Amino acid sequence: MVAVREAHFTGPNVDLTSWVQRHTSDEEQSQALLETIKGVLAIAEKQSSDDAQLKRCSAHSRELIEILSPLNMDLETLQASVLFVAHEADWIDIAGIEEQFGKSLATLVQSVQAMDAIRTLNLSQSSSNPGQIDNLRRMLLAMVEDVRAVVIKLAERVVLLREAKHLEETERVLLAREISDVFAPLANRLGIGQLKWELEDLAFRYLHPETYKSIAKLLDEKRIAREDYIEAFVASVQQQLDADKVKGKVYGRPKHIYSIWKKMQNKQLQFDELFDVRAVRIVTERLQDCYASLGVVHSLFKHIPQEFDDYVANPKPNGYQSIHTVVLGPQGKTVEIQIRTDAMHQDAELGVAAHWKYKEGSGGGKPSGYEENINWLRKILQWQEDVAESGNLVEEIRSQVFEDRVYVFTPGGEVVDLPLGSTVLDFAYYIHSQVGHKAIGAKVDGRIVPFTYQVATGERVEIITSKQPNPKRDWLNPNLGYINSQRGRSKISHWFKQQDRDKNLVAGKEILETELGKVGLHLKDAASAIERFNVHSLDDLMAAVGGGDVRINQVINHVQSRLRQEQPEPEQEQVERLLKKSSPANKKPNKGLIEVDGVGNLMTQIAKCCHPVPGDSIQGFITQGRGISVHRQDCSQLKELLEKSPERMVDVVWGENCSGGFRVRVQVVSNERAGLLRDVTLLLANEKIDVLNMSHKVDGKRQVAKIELELEFTNIDGLSRILHKLEQVPGVIESIRK
Repeated sequence: MVAVREAHFTGPNVDLTSWVQRHTSDEEQSQALLETIKGVLAIAEKQSSDDAQLKRCSAHSRELIEILSPLNMDLETLQASVLFVAHEADWIDIAGIEEQFGKSLATLVQSVQAMDAIRTLNLSQSSSNPGQIDNLRRMLLAMVEDVRAVVIKLAERVVLLREAKHLEETERVLLAREISDVFAPLANRLGIGQLKWELEDLAFRYLHPETYKSIAKLLDEKRIAREDYIEAFVASVQQQLDADKVKGKVYGRPKHIYSIWKKMQNKQLQFDELFDVRAVRIVTERLQDCYASLGVVHSLFKHIPQEFDDYVANPKPNGYQSIHTVVLGPQGKTVEIQIRTDAMHQDAELGVAAHWKYKEGSGGGKPSGYEENINWLRKILQWQEDVAESGNLVEEIRSQVFEDRVYVFTPGGEVVDLPLGSTVLDFAYYIHSQVGHKAIGAKVDGRIVPFTYQVATGERVEIITSKQPNPKRDWLNPNLGYINSQRGRSKISHWFKQQDRDKNLVAGKEILETELGKVGLHLKDAASAIERFNVHSLDDLMAAVGGGDVRINQVINHVQSRLRQEQPEPEQEQVERLLKKSSPANKKPNKGLIEVDGVGNLMTQIAKCCHPVPGDSIQGFITQGRGISVHRQDCSQLKELLEKSPERMVDVVWGENCSGGFRVRVQVVSNERAGLLRDVTLLLANEKIDVLNMSHKVDGKRQVAKIELELEFTNIDGLSRILHKLEQVPGVIESIRK
């Protein structure tokens, strides 16, 4: 691993000029990087009076350059890494970077900042947050447009991990887990082995300190004997290569503690049983020399056939190429040998970083390895509209980056990359939407298989199609196992949504006209709700109402709040009237349910639009003649009211004596099955929850059941617990508060 470096630009013993020259390729680059560093230091001295912060950020910048320079990164990358540290320290914003250092560097720093969105993949299973999805889109675009942003971000994570020993244990463990779960897999997916290994080893050190120390001790105890053995082994192989005139360099290679532990876990082996504790690498000039070197090694030593892998002929998904073999060396000890060309070695260590200059629009062709490494990003960008429609962009990216993959062949011999557990129907939808829609059968290696058949790596899959699309709603039922990928599921849902649109449009129009007429409004008045419900037209709104995606009472409440003609009343007079009306002389105290600015006897009412219960964060709104309406802080209707009349907002809190029952509406969505209502009601009975009202509707075509419940709770904690338990009932898709 790379050693921790504590020096920084402002240290008394640092010759900044000579240091910069060691990390740049020529005098012109040295001068440009030196000017950037001095410019940032000048900004820092003006913006920060904290000497410790200045030294820390200076050390971070130096660390980044020392990590990035061996990766063959260009001048702009080194400059951007220094500017990114300054930007993160709030010394300079993006506009300031553009003004003082140029637009190109400002754009690159902004791309590095966008990379932070990758962290959200591990923070929540929810992907319905529009802001989160937008951030992920920007991150993907930044990665595809300029891969240097990825490398800088990964290097910055390495720096943080190196210094994590100074953090509190909780912070250290959280950082290590995030990097182990998110950034190390990303480095692996992009083939940047040089950063991947250090991220994995450092994170493993903090997550499993005792195991790390025990393996490190075992390695250290036998280090001298192992090094002497490897030195003699390398000399004998090198001598034979030279004798056979095979151009190749032989040397021992370091072993990483995390990889040793992972192999021990996967193969259920003890340390002494591992084949690759002793490891050697042969780097050749040409491809033919790789196989010539393999022949030399196998002629000298007996090899273990089951440990042989040819990743040159069959590269790994991230583009990695190398020949792996294990031989029985002198004294019967096993030695793992990797054989690769110098170009393969550069790709294995640097991944996409080795090809940063091959960007979209640049001259010349791009290396195939580069295309393979970021092809999955382009796929997601092409699919984003499909997966975002069903709110599954986060899950799609998570499966692409972090989950195991399977690789199958089309009848034409092309390789298709699928999530582990994909069925032949998933394969059909990955080929094309229409192939999936028209699928009526499937063959794997020439034999007929059901749609639920899960494909395995290396199989050849052929889809039998009809002339007309005819998806089945059963395909969406997760209990039946037809579809296991988010992409396939979203494409099927989208098809049915389009088929049902005309019917839903008619039904929605009728519902809207009827309900709007009851309150003296017309259909055209509903146009004010288009933006509120994130649709493009009034027809879309009517279709959403008809399909049950938007509740009619939400639309009516919104339209009324927009069109209601309120008579303005001076704020002071209204508050005085409210206080007078709710004074002890006119009204009994509300027994401490709600307190307004510390007073417990003002007239308040619980808003019917969001039904807050004790434990919810709440906000008050001064109404016209009905006292203070108490809403949940995340209530959409409250937000609209405050946008129109912000001066009517008033702070409220739950009183100390709030008790008794609070009615809450809950909706349970489930796959229809026998015994569903029994299981739900039994759970509520066991939890001693009062059910005040219940309705049950079943969509026969979709085989989906919706159960509407009105329950009584004393606080928000009880509600959260019940929602969680309802989602554990077999077949339940979601349980939400209405």
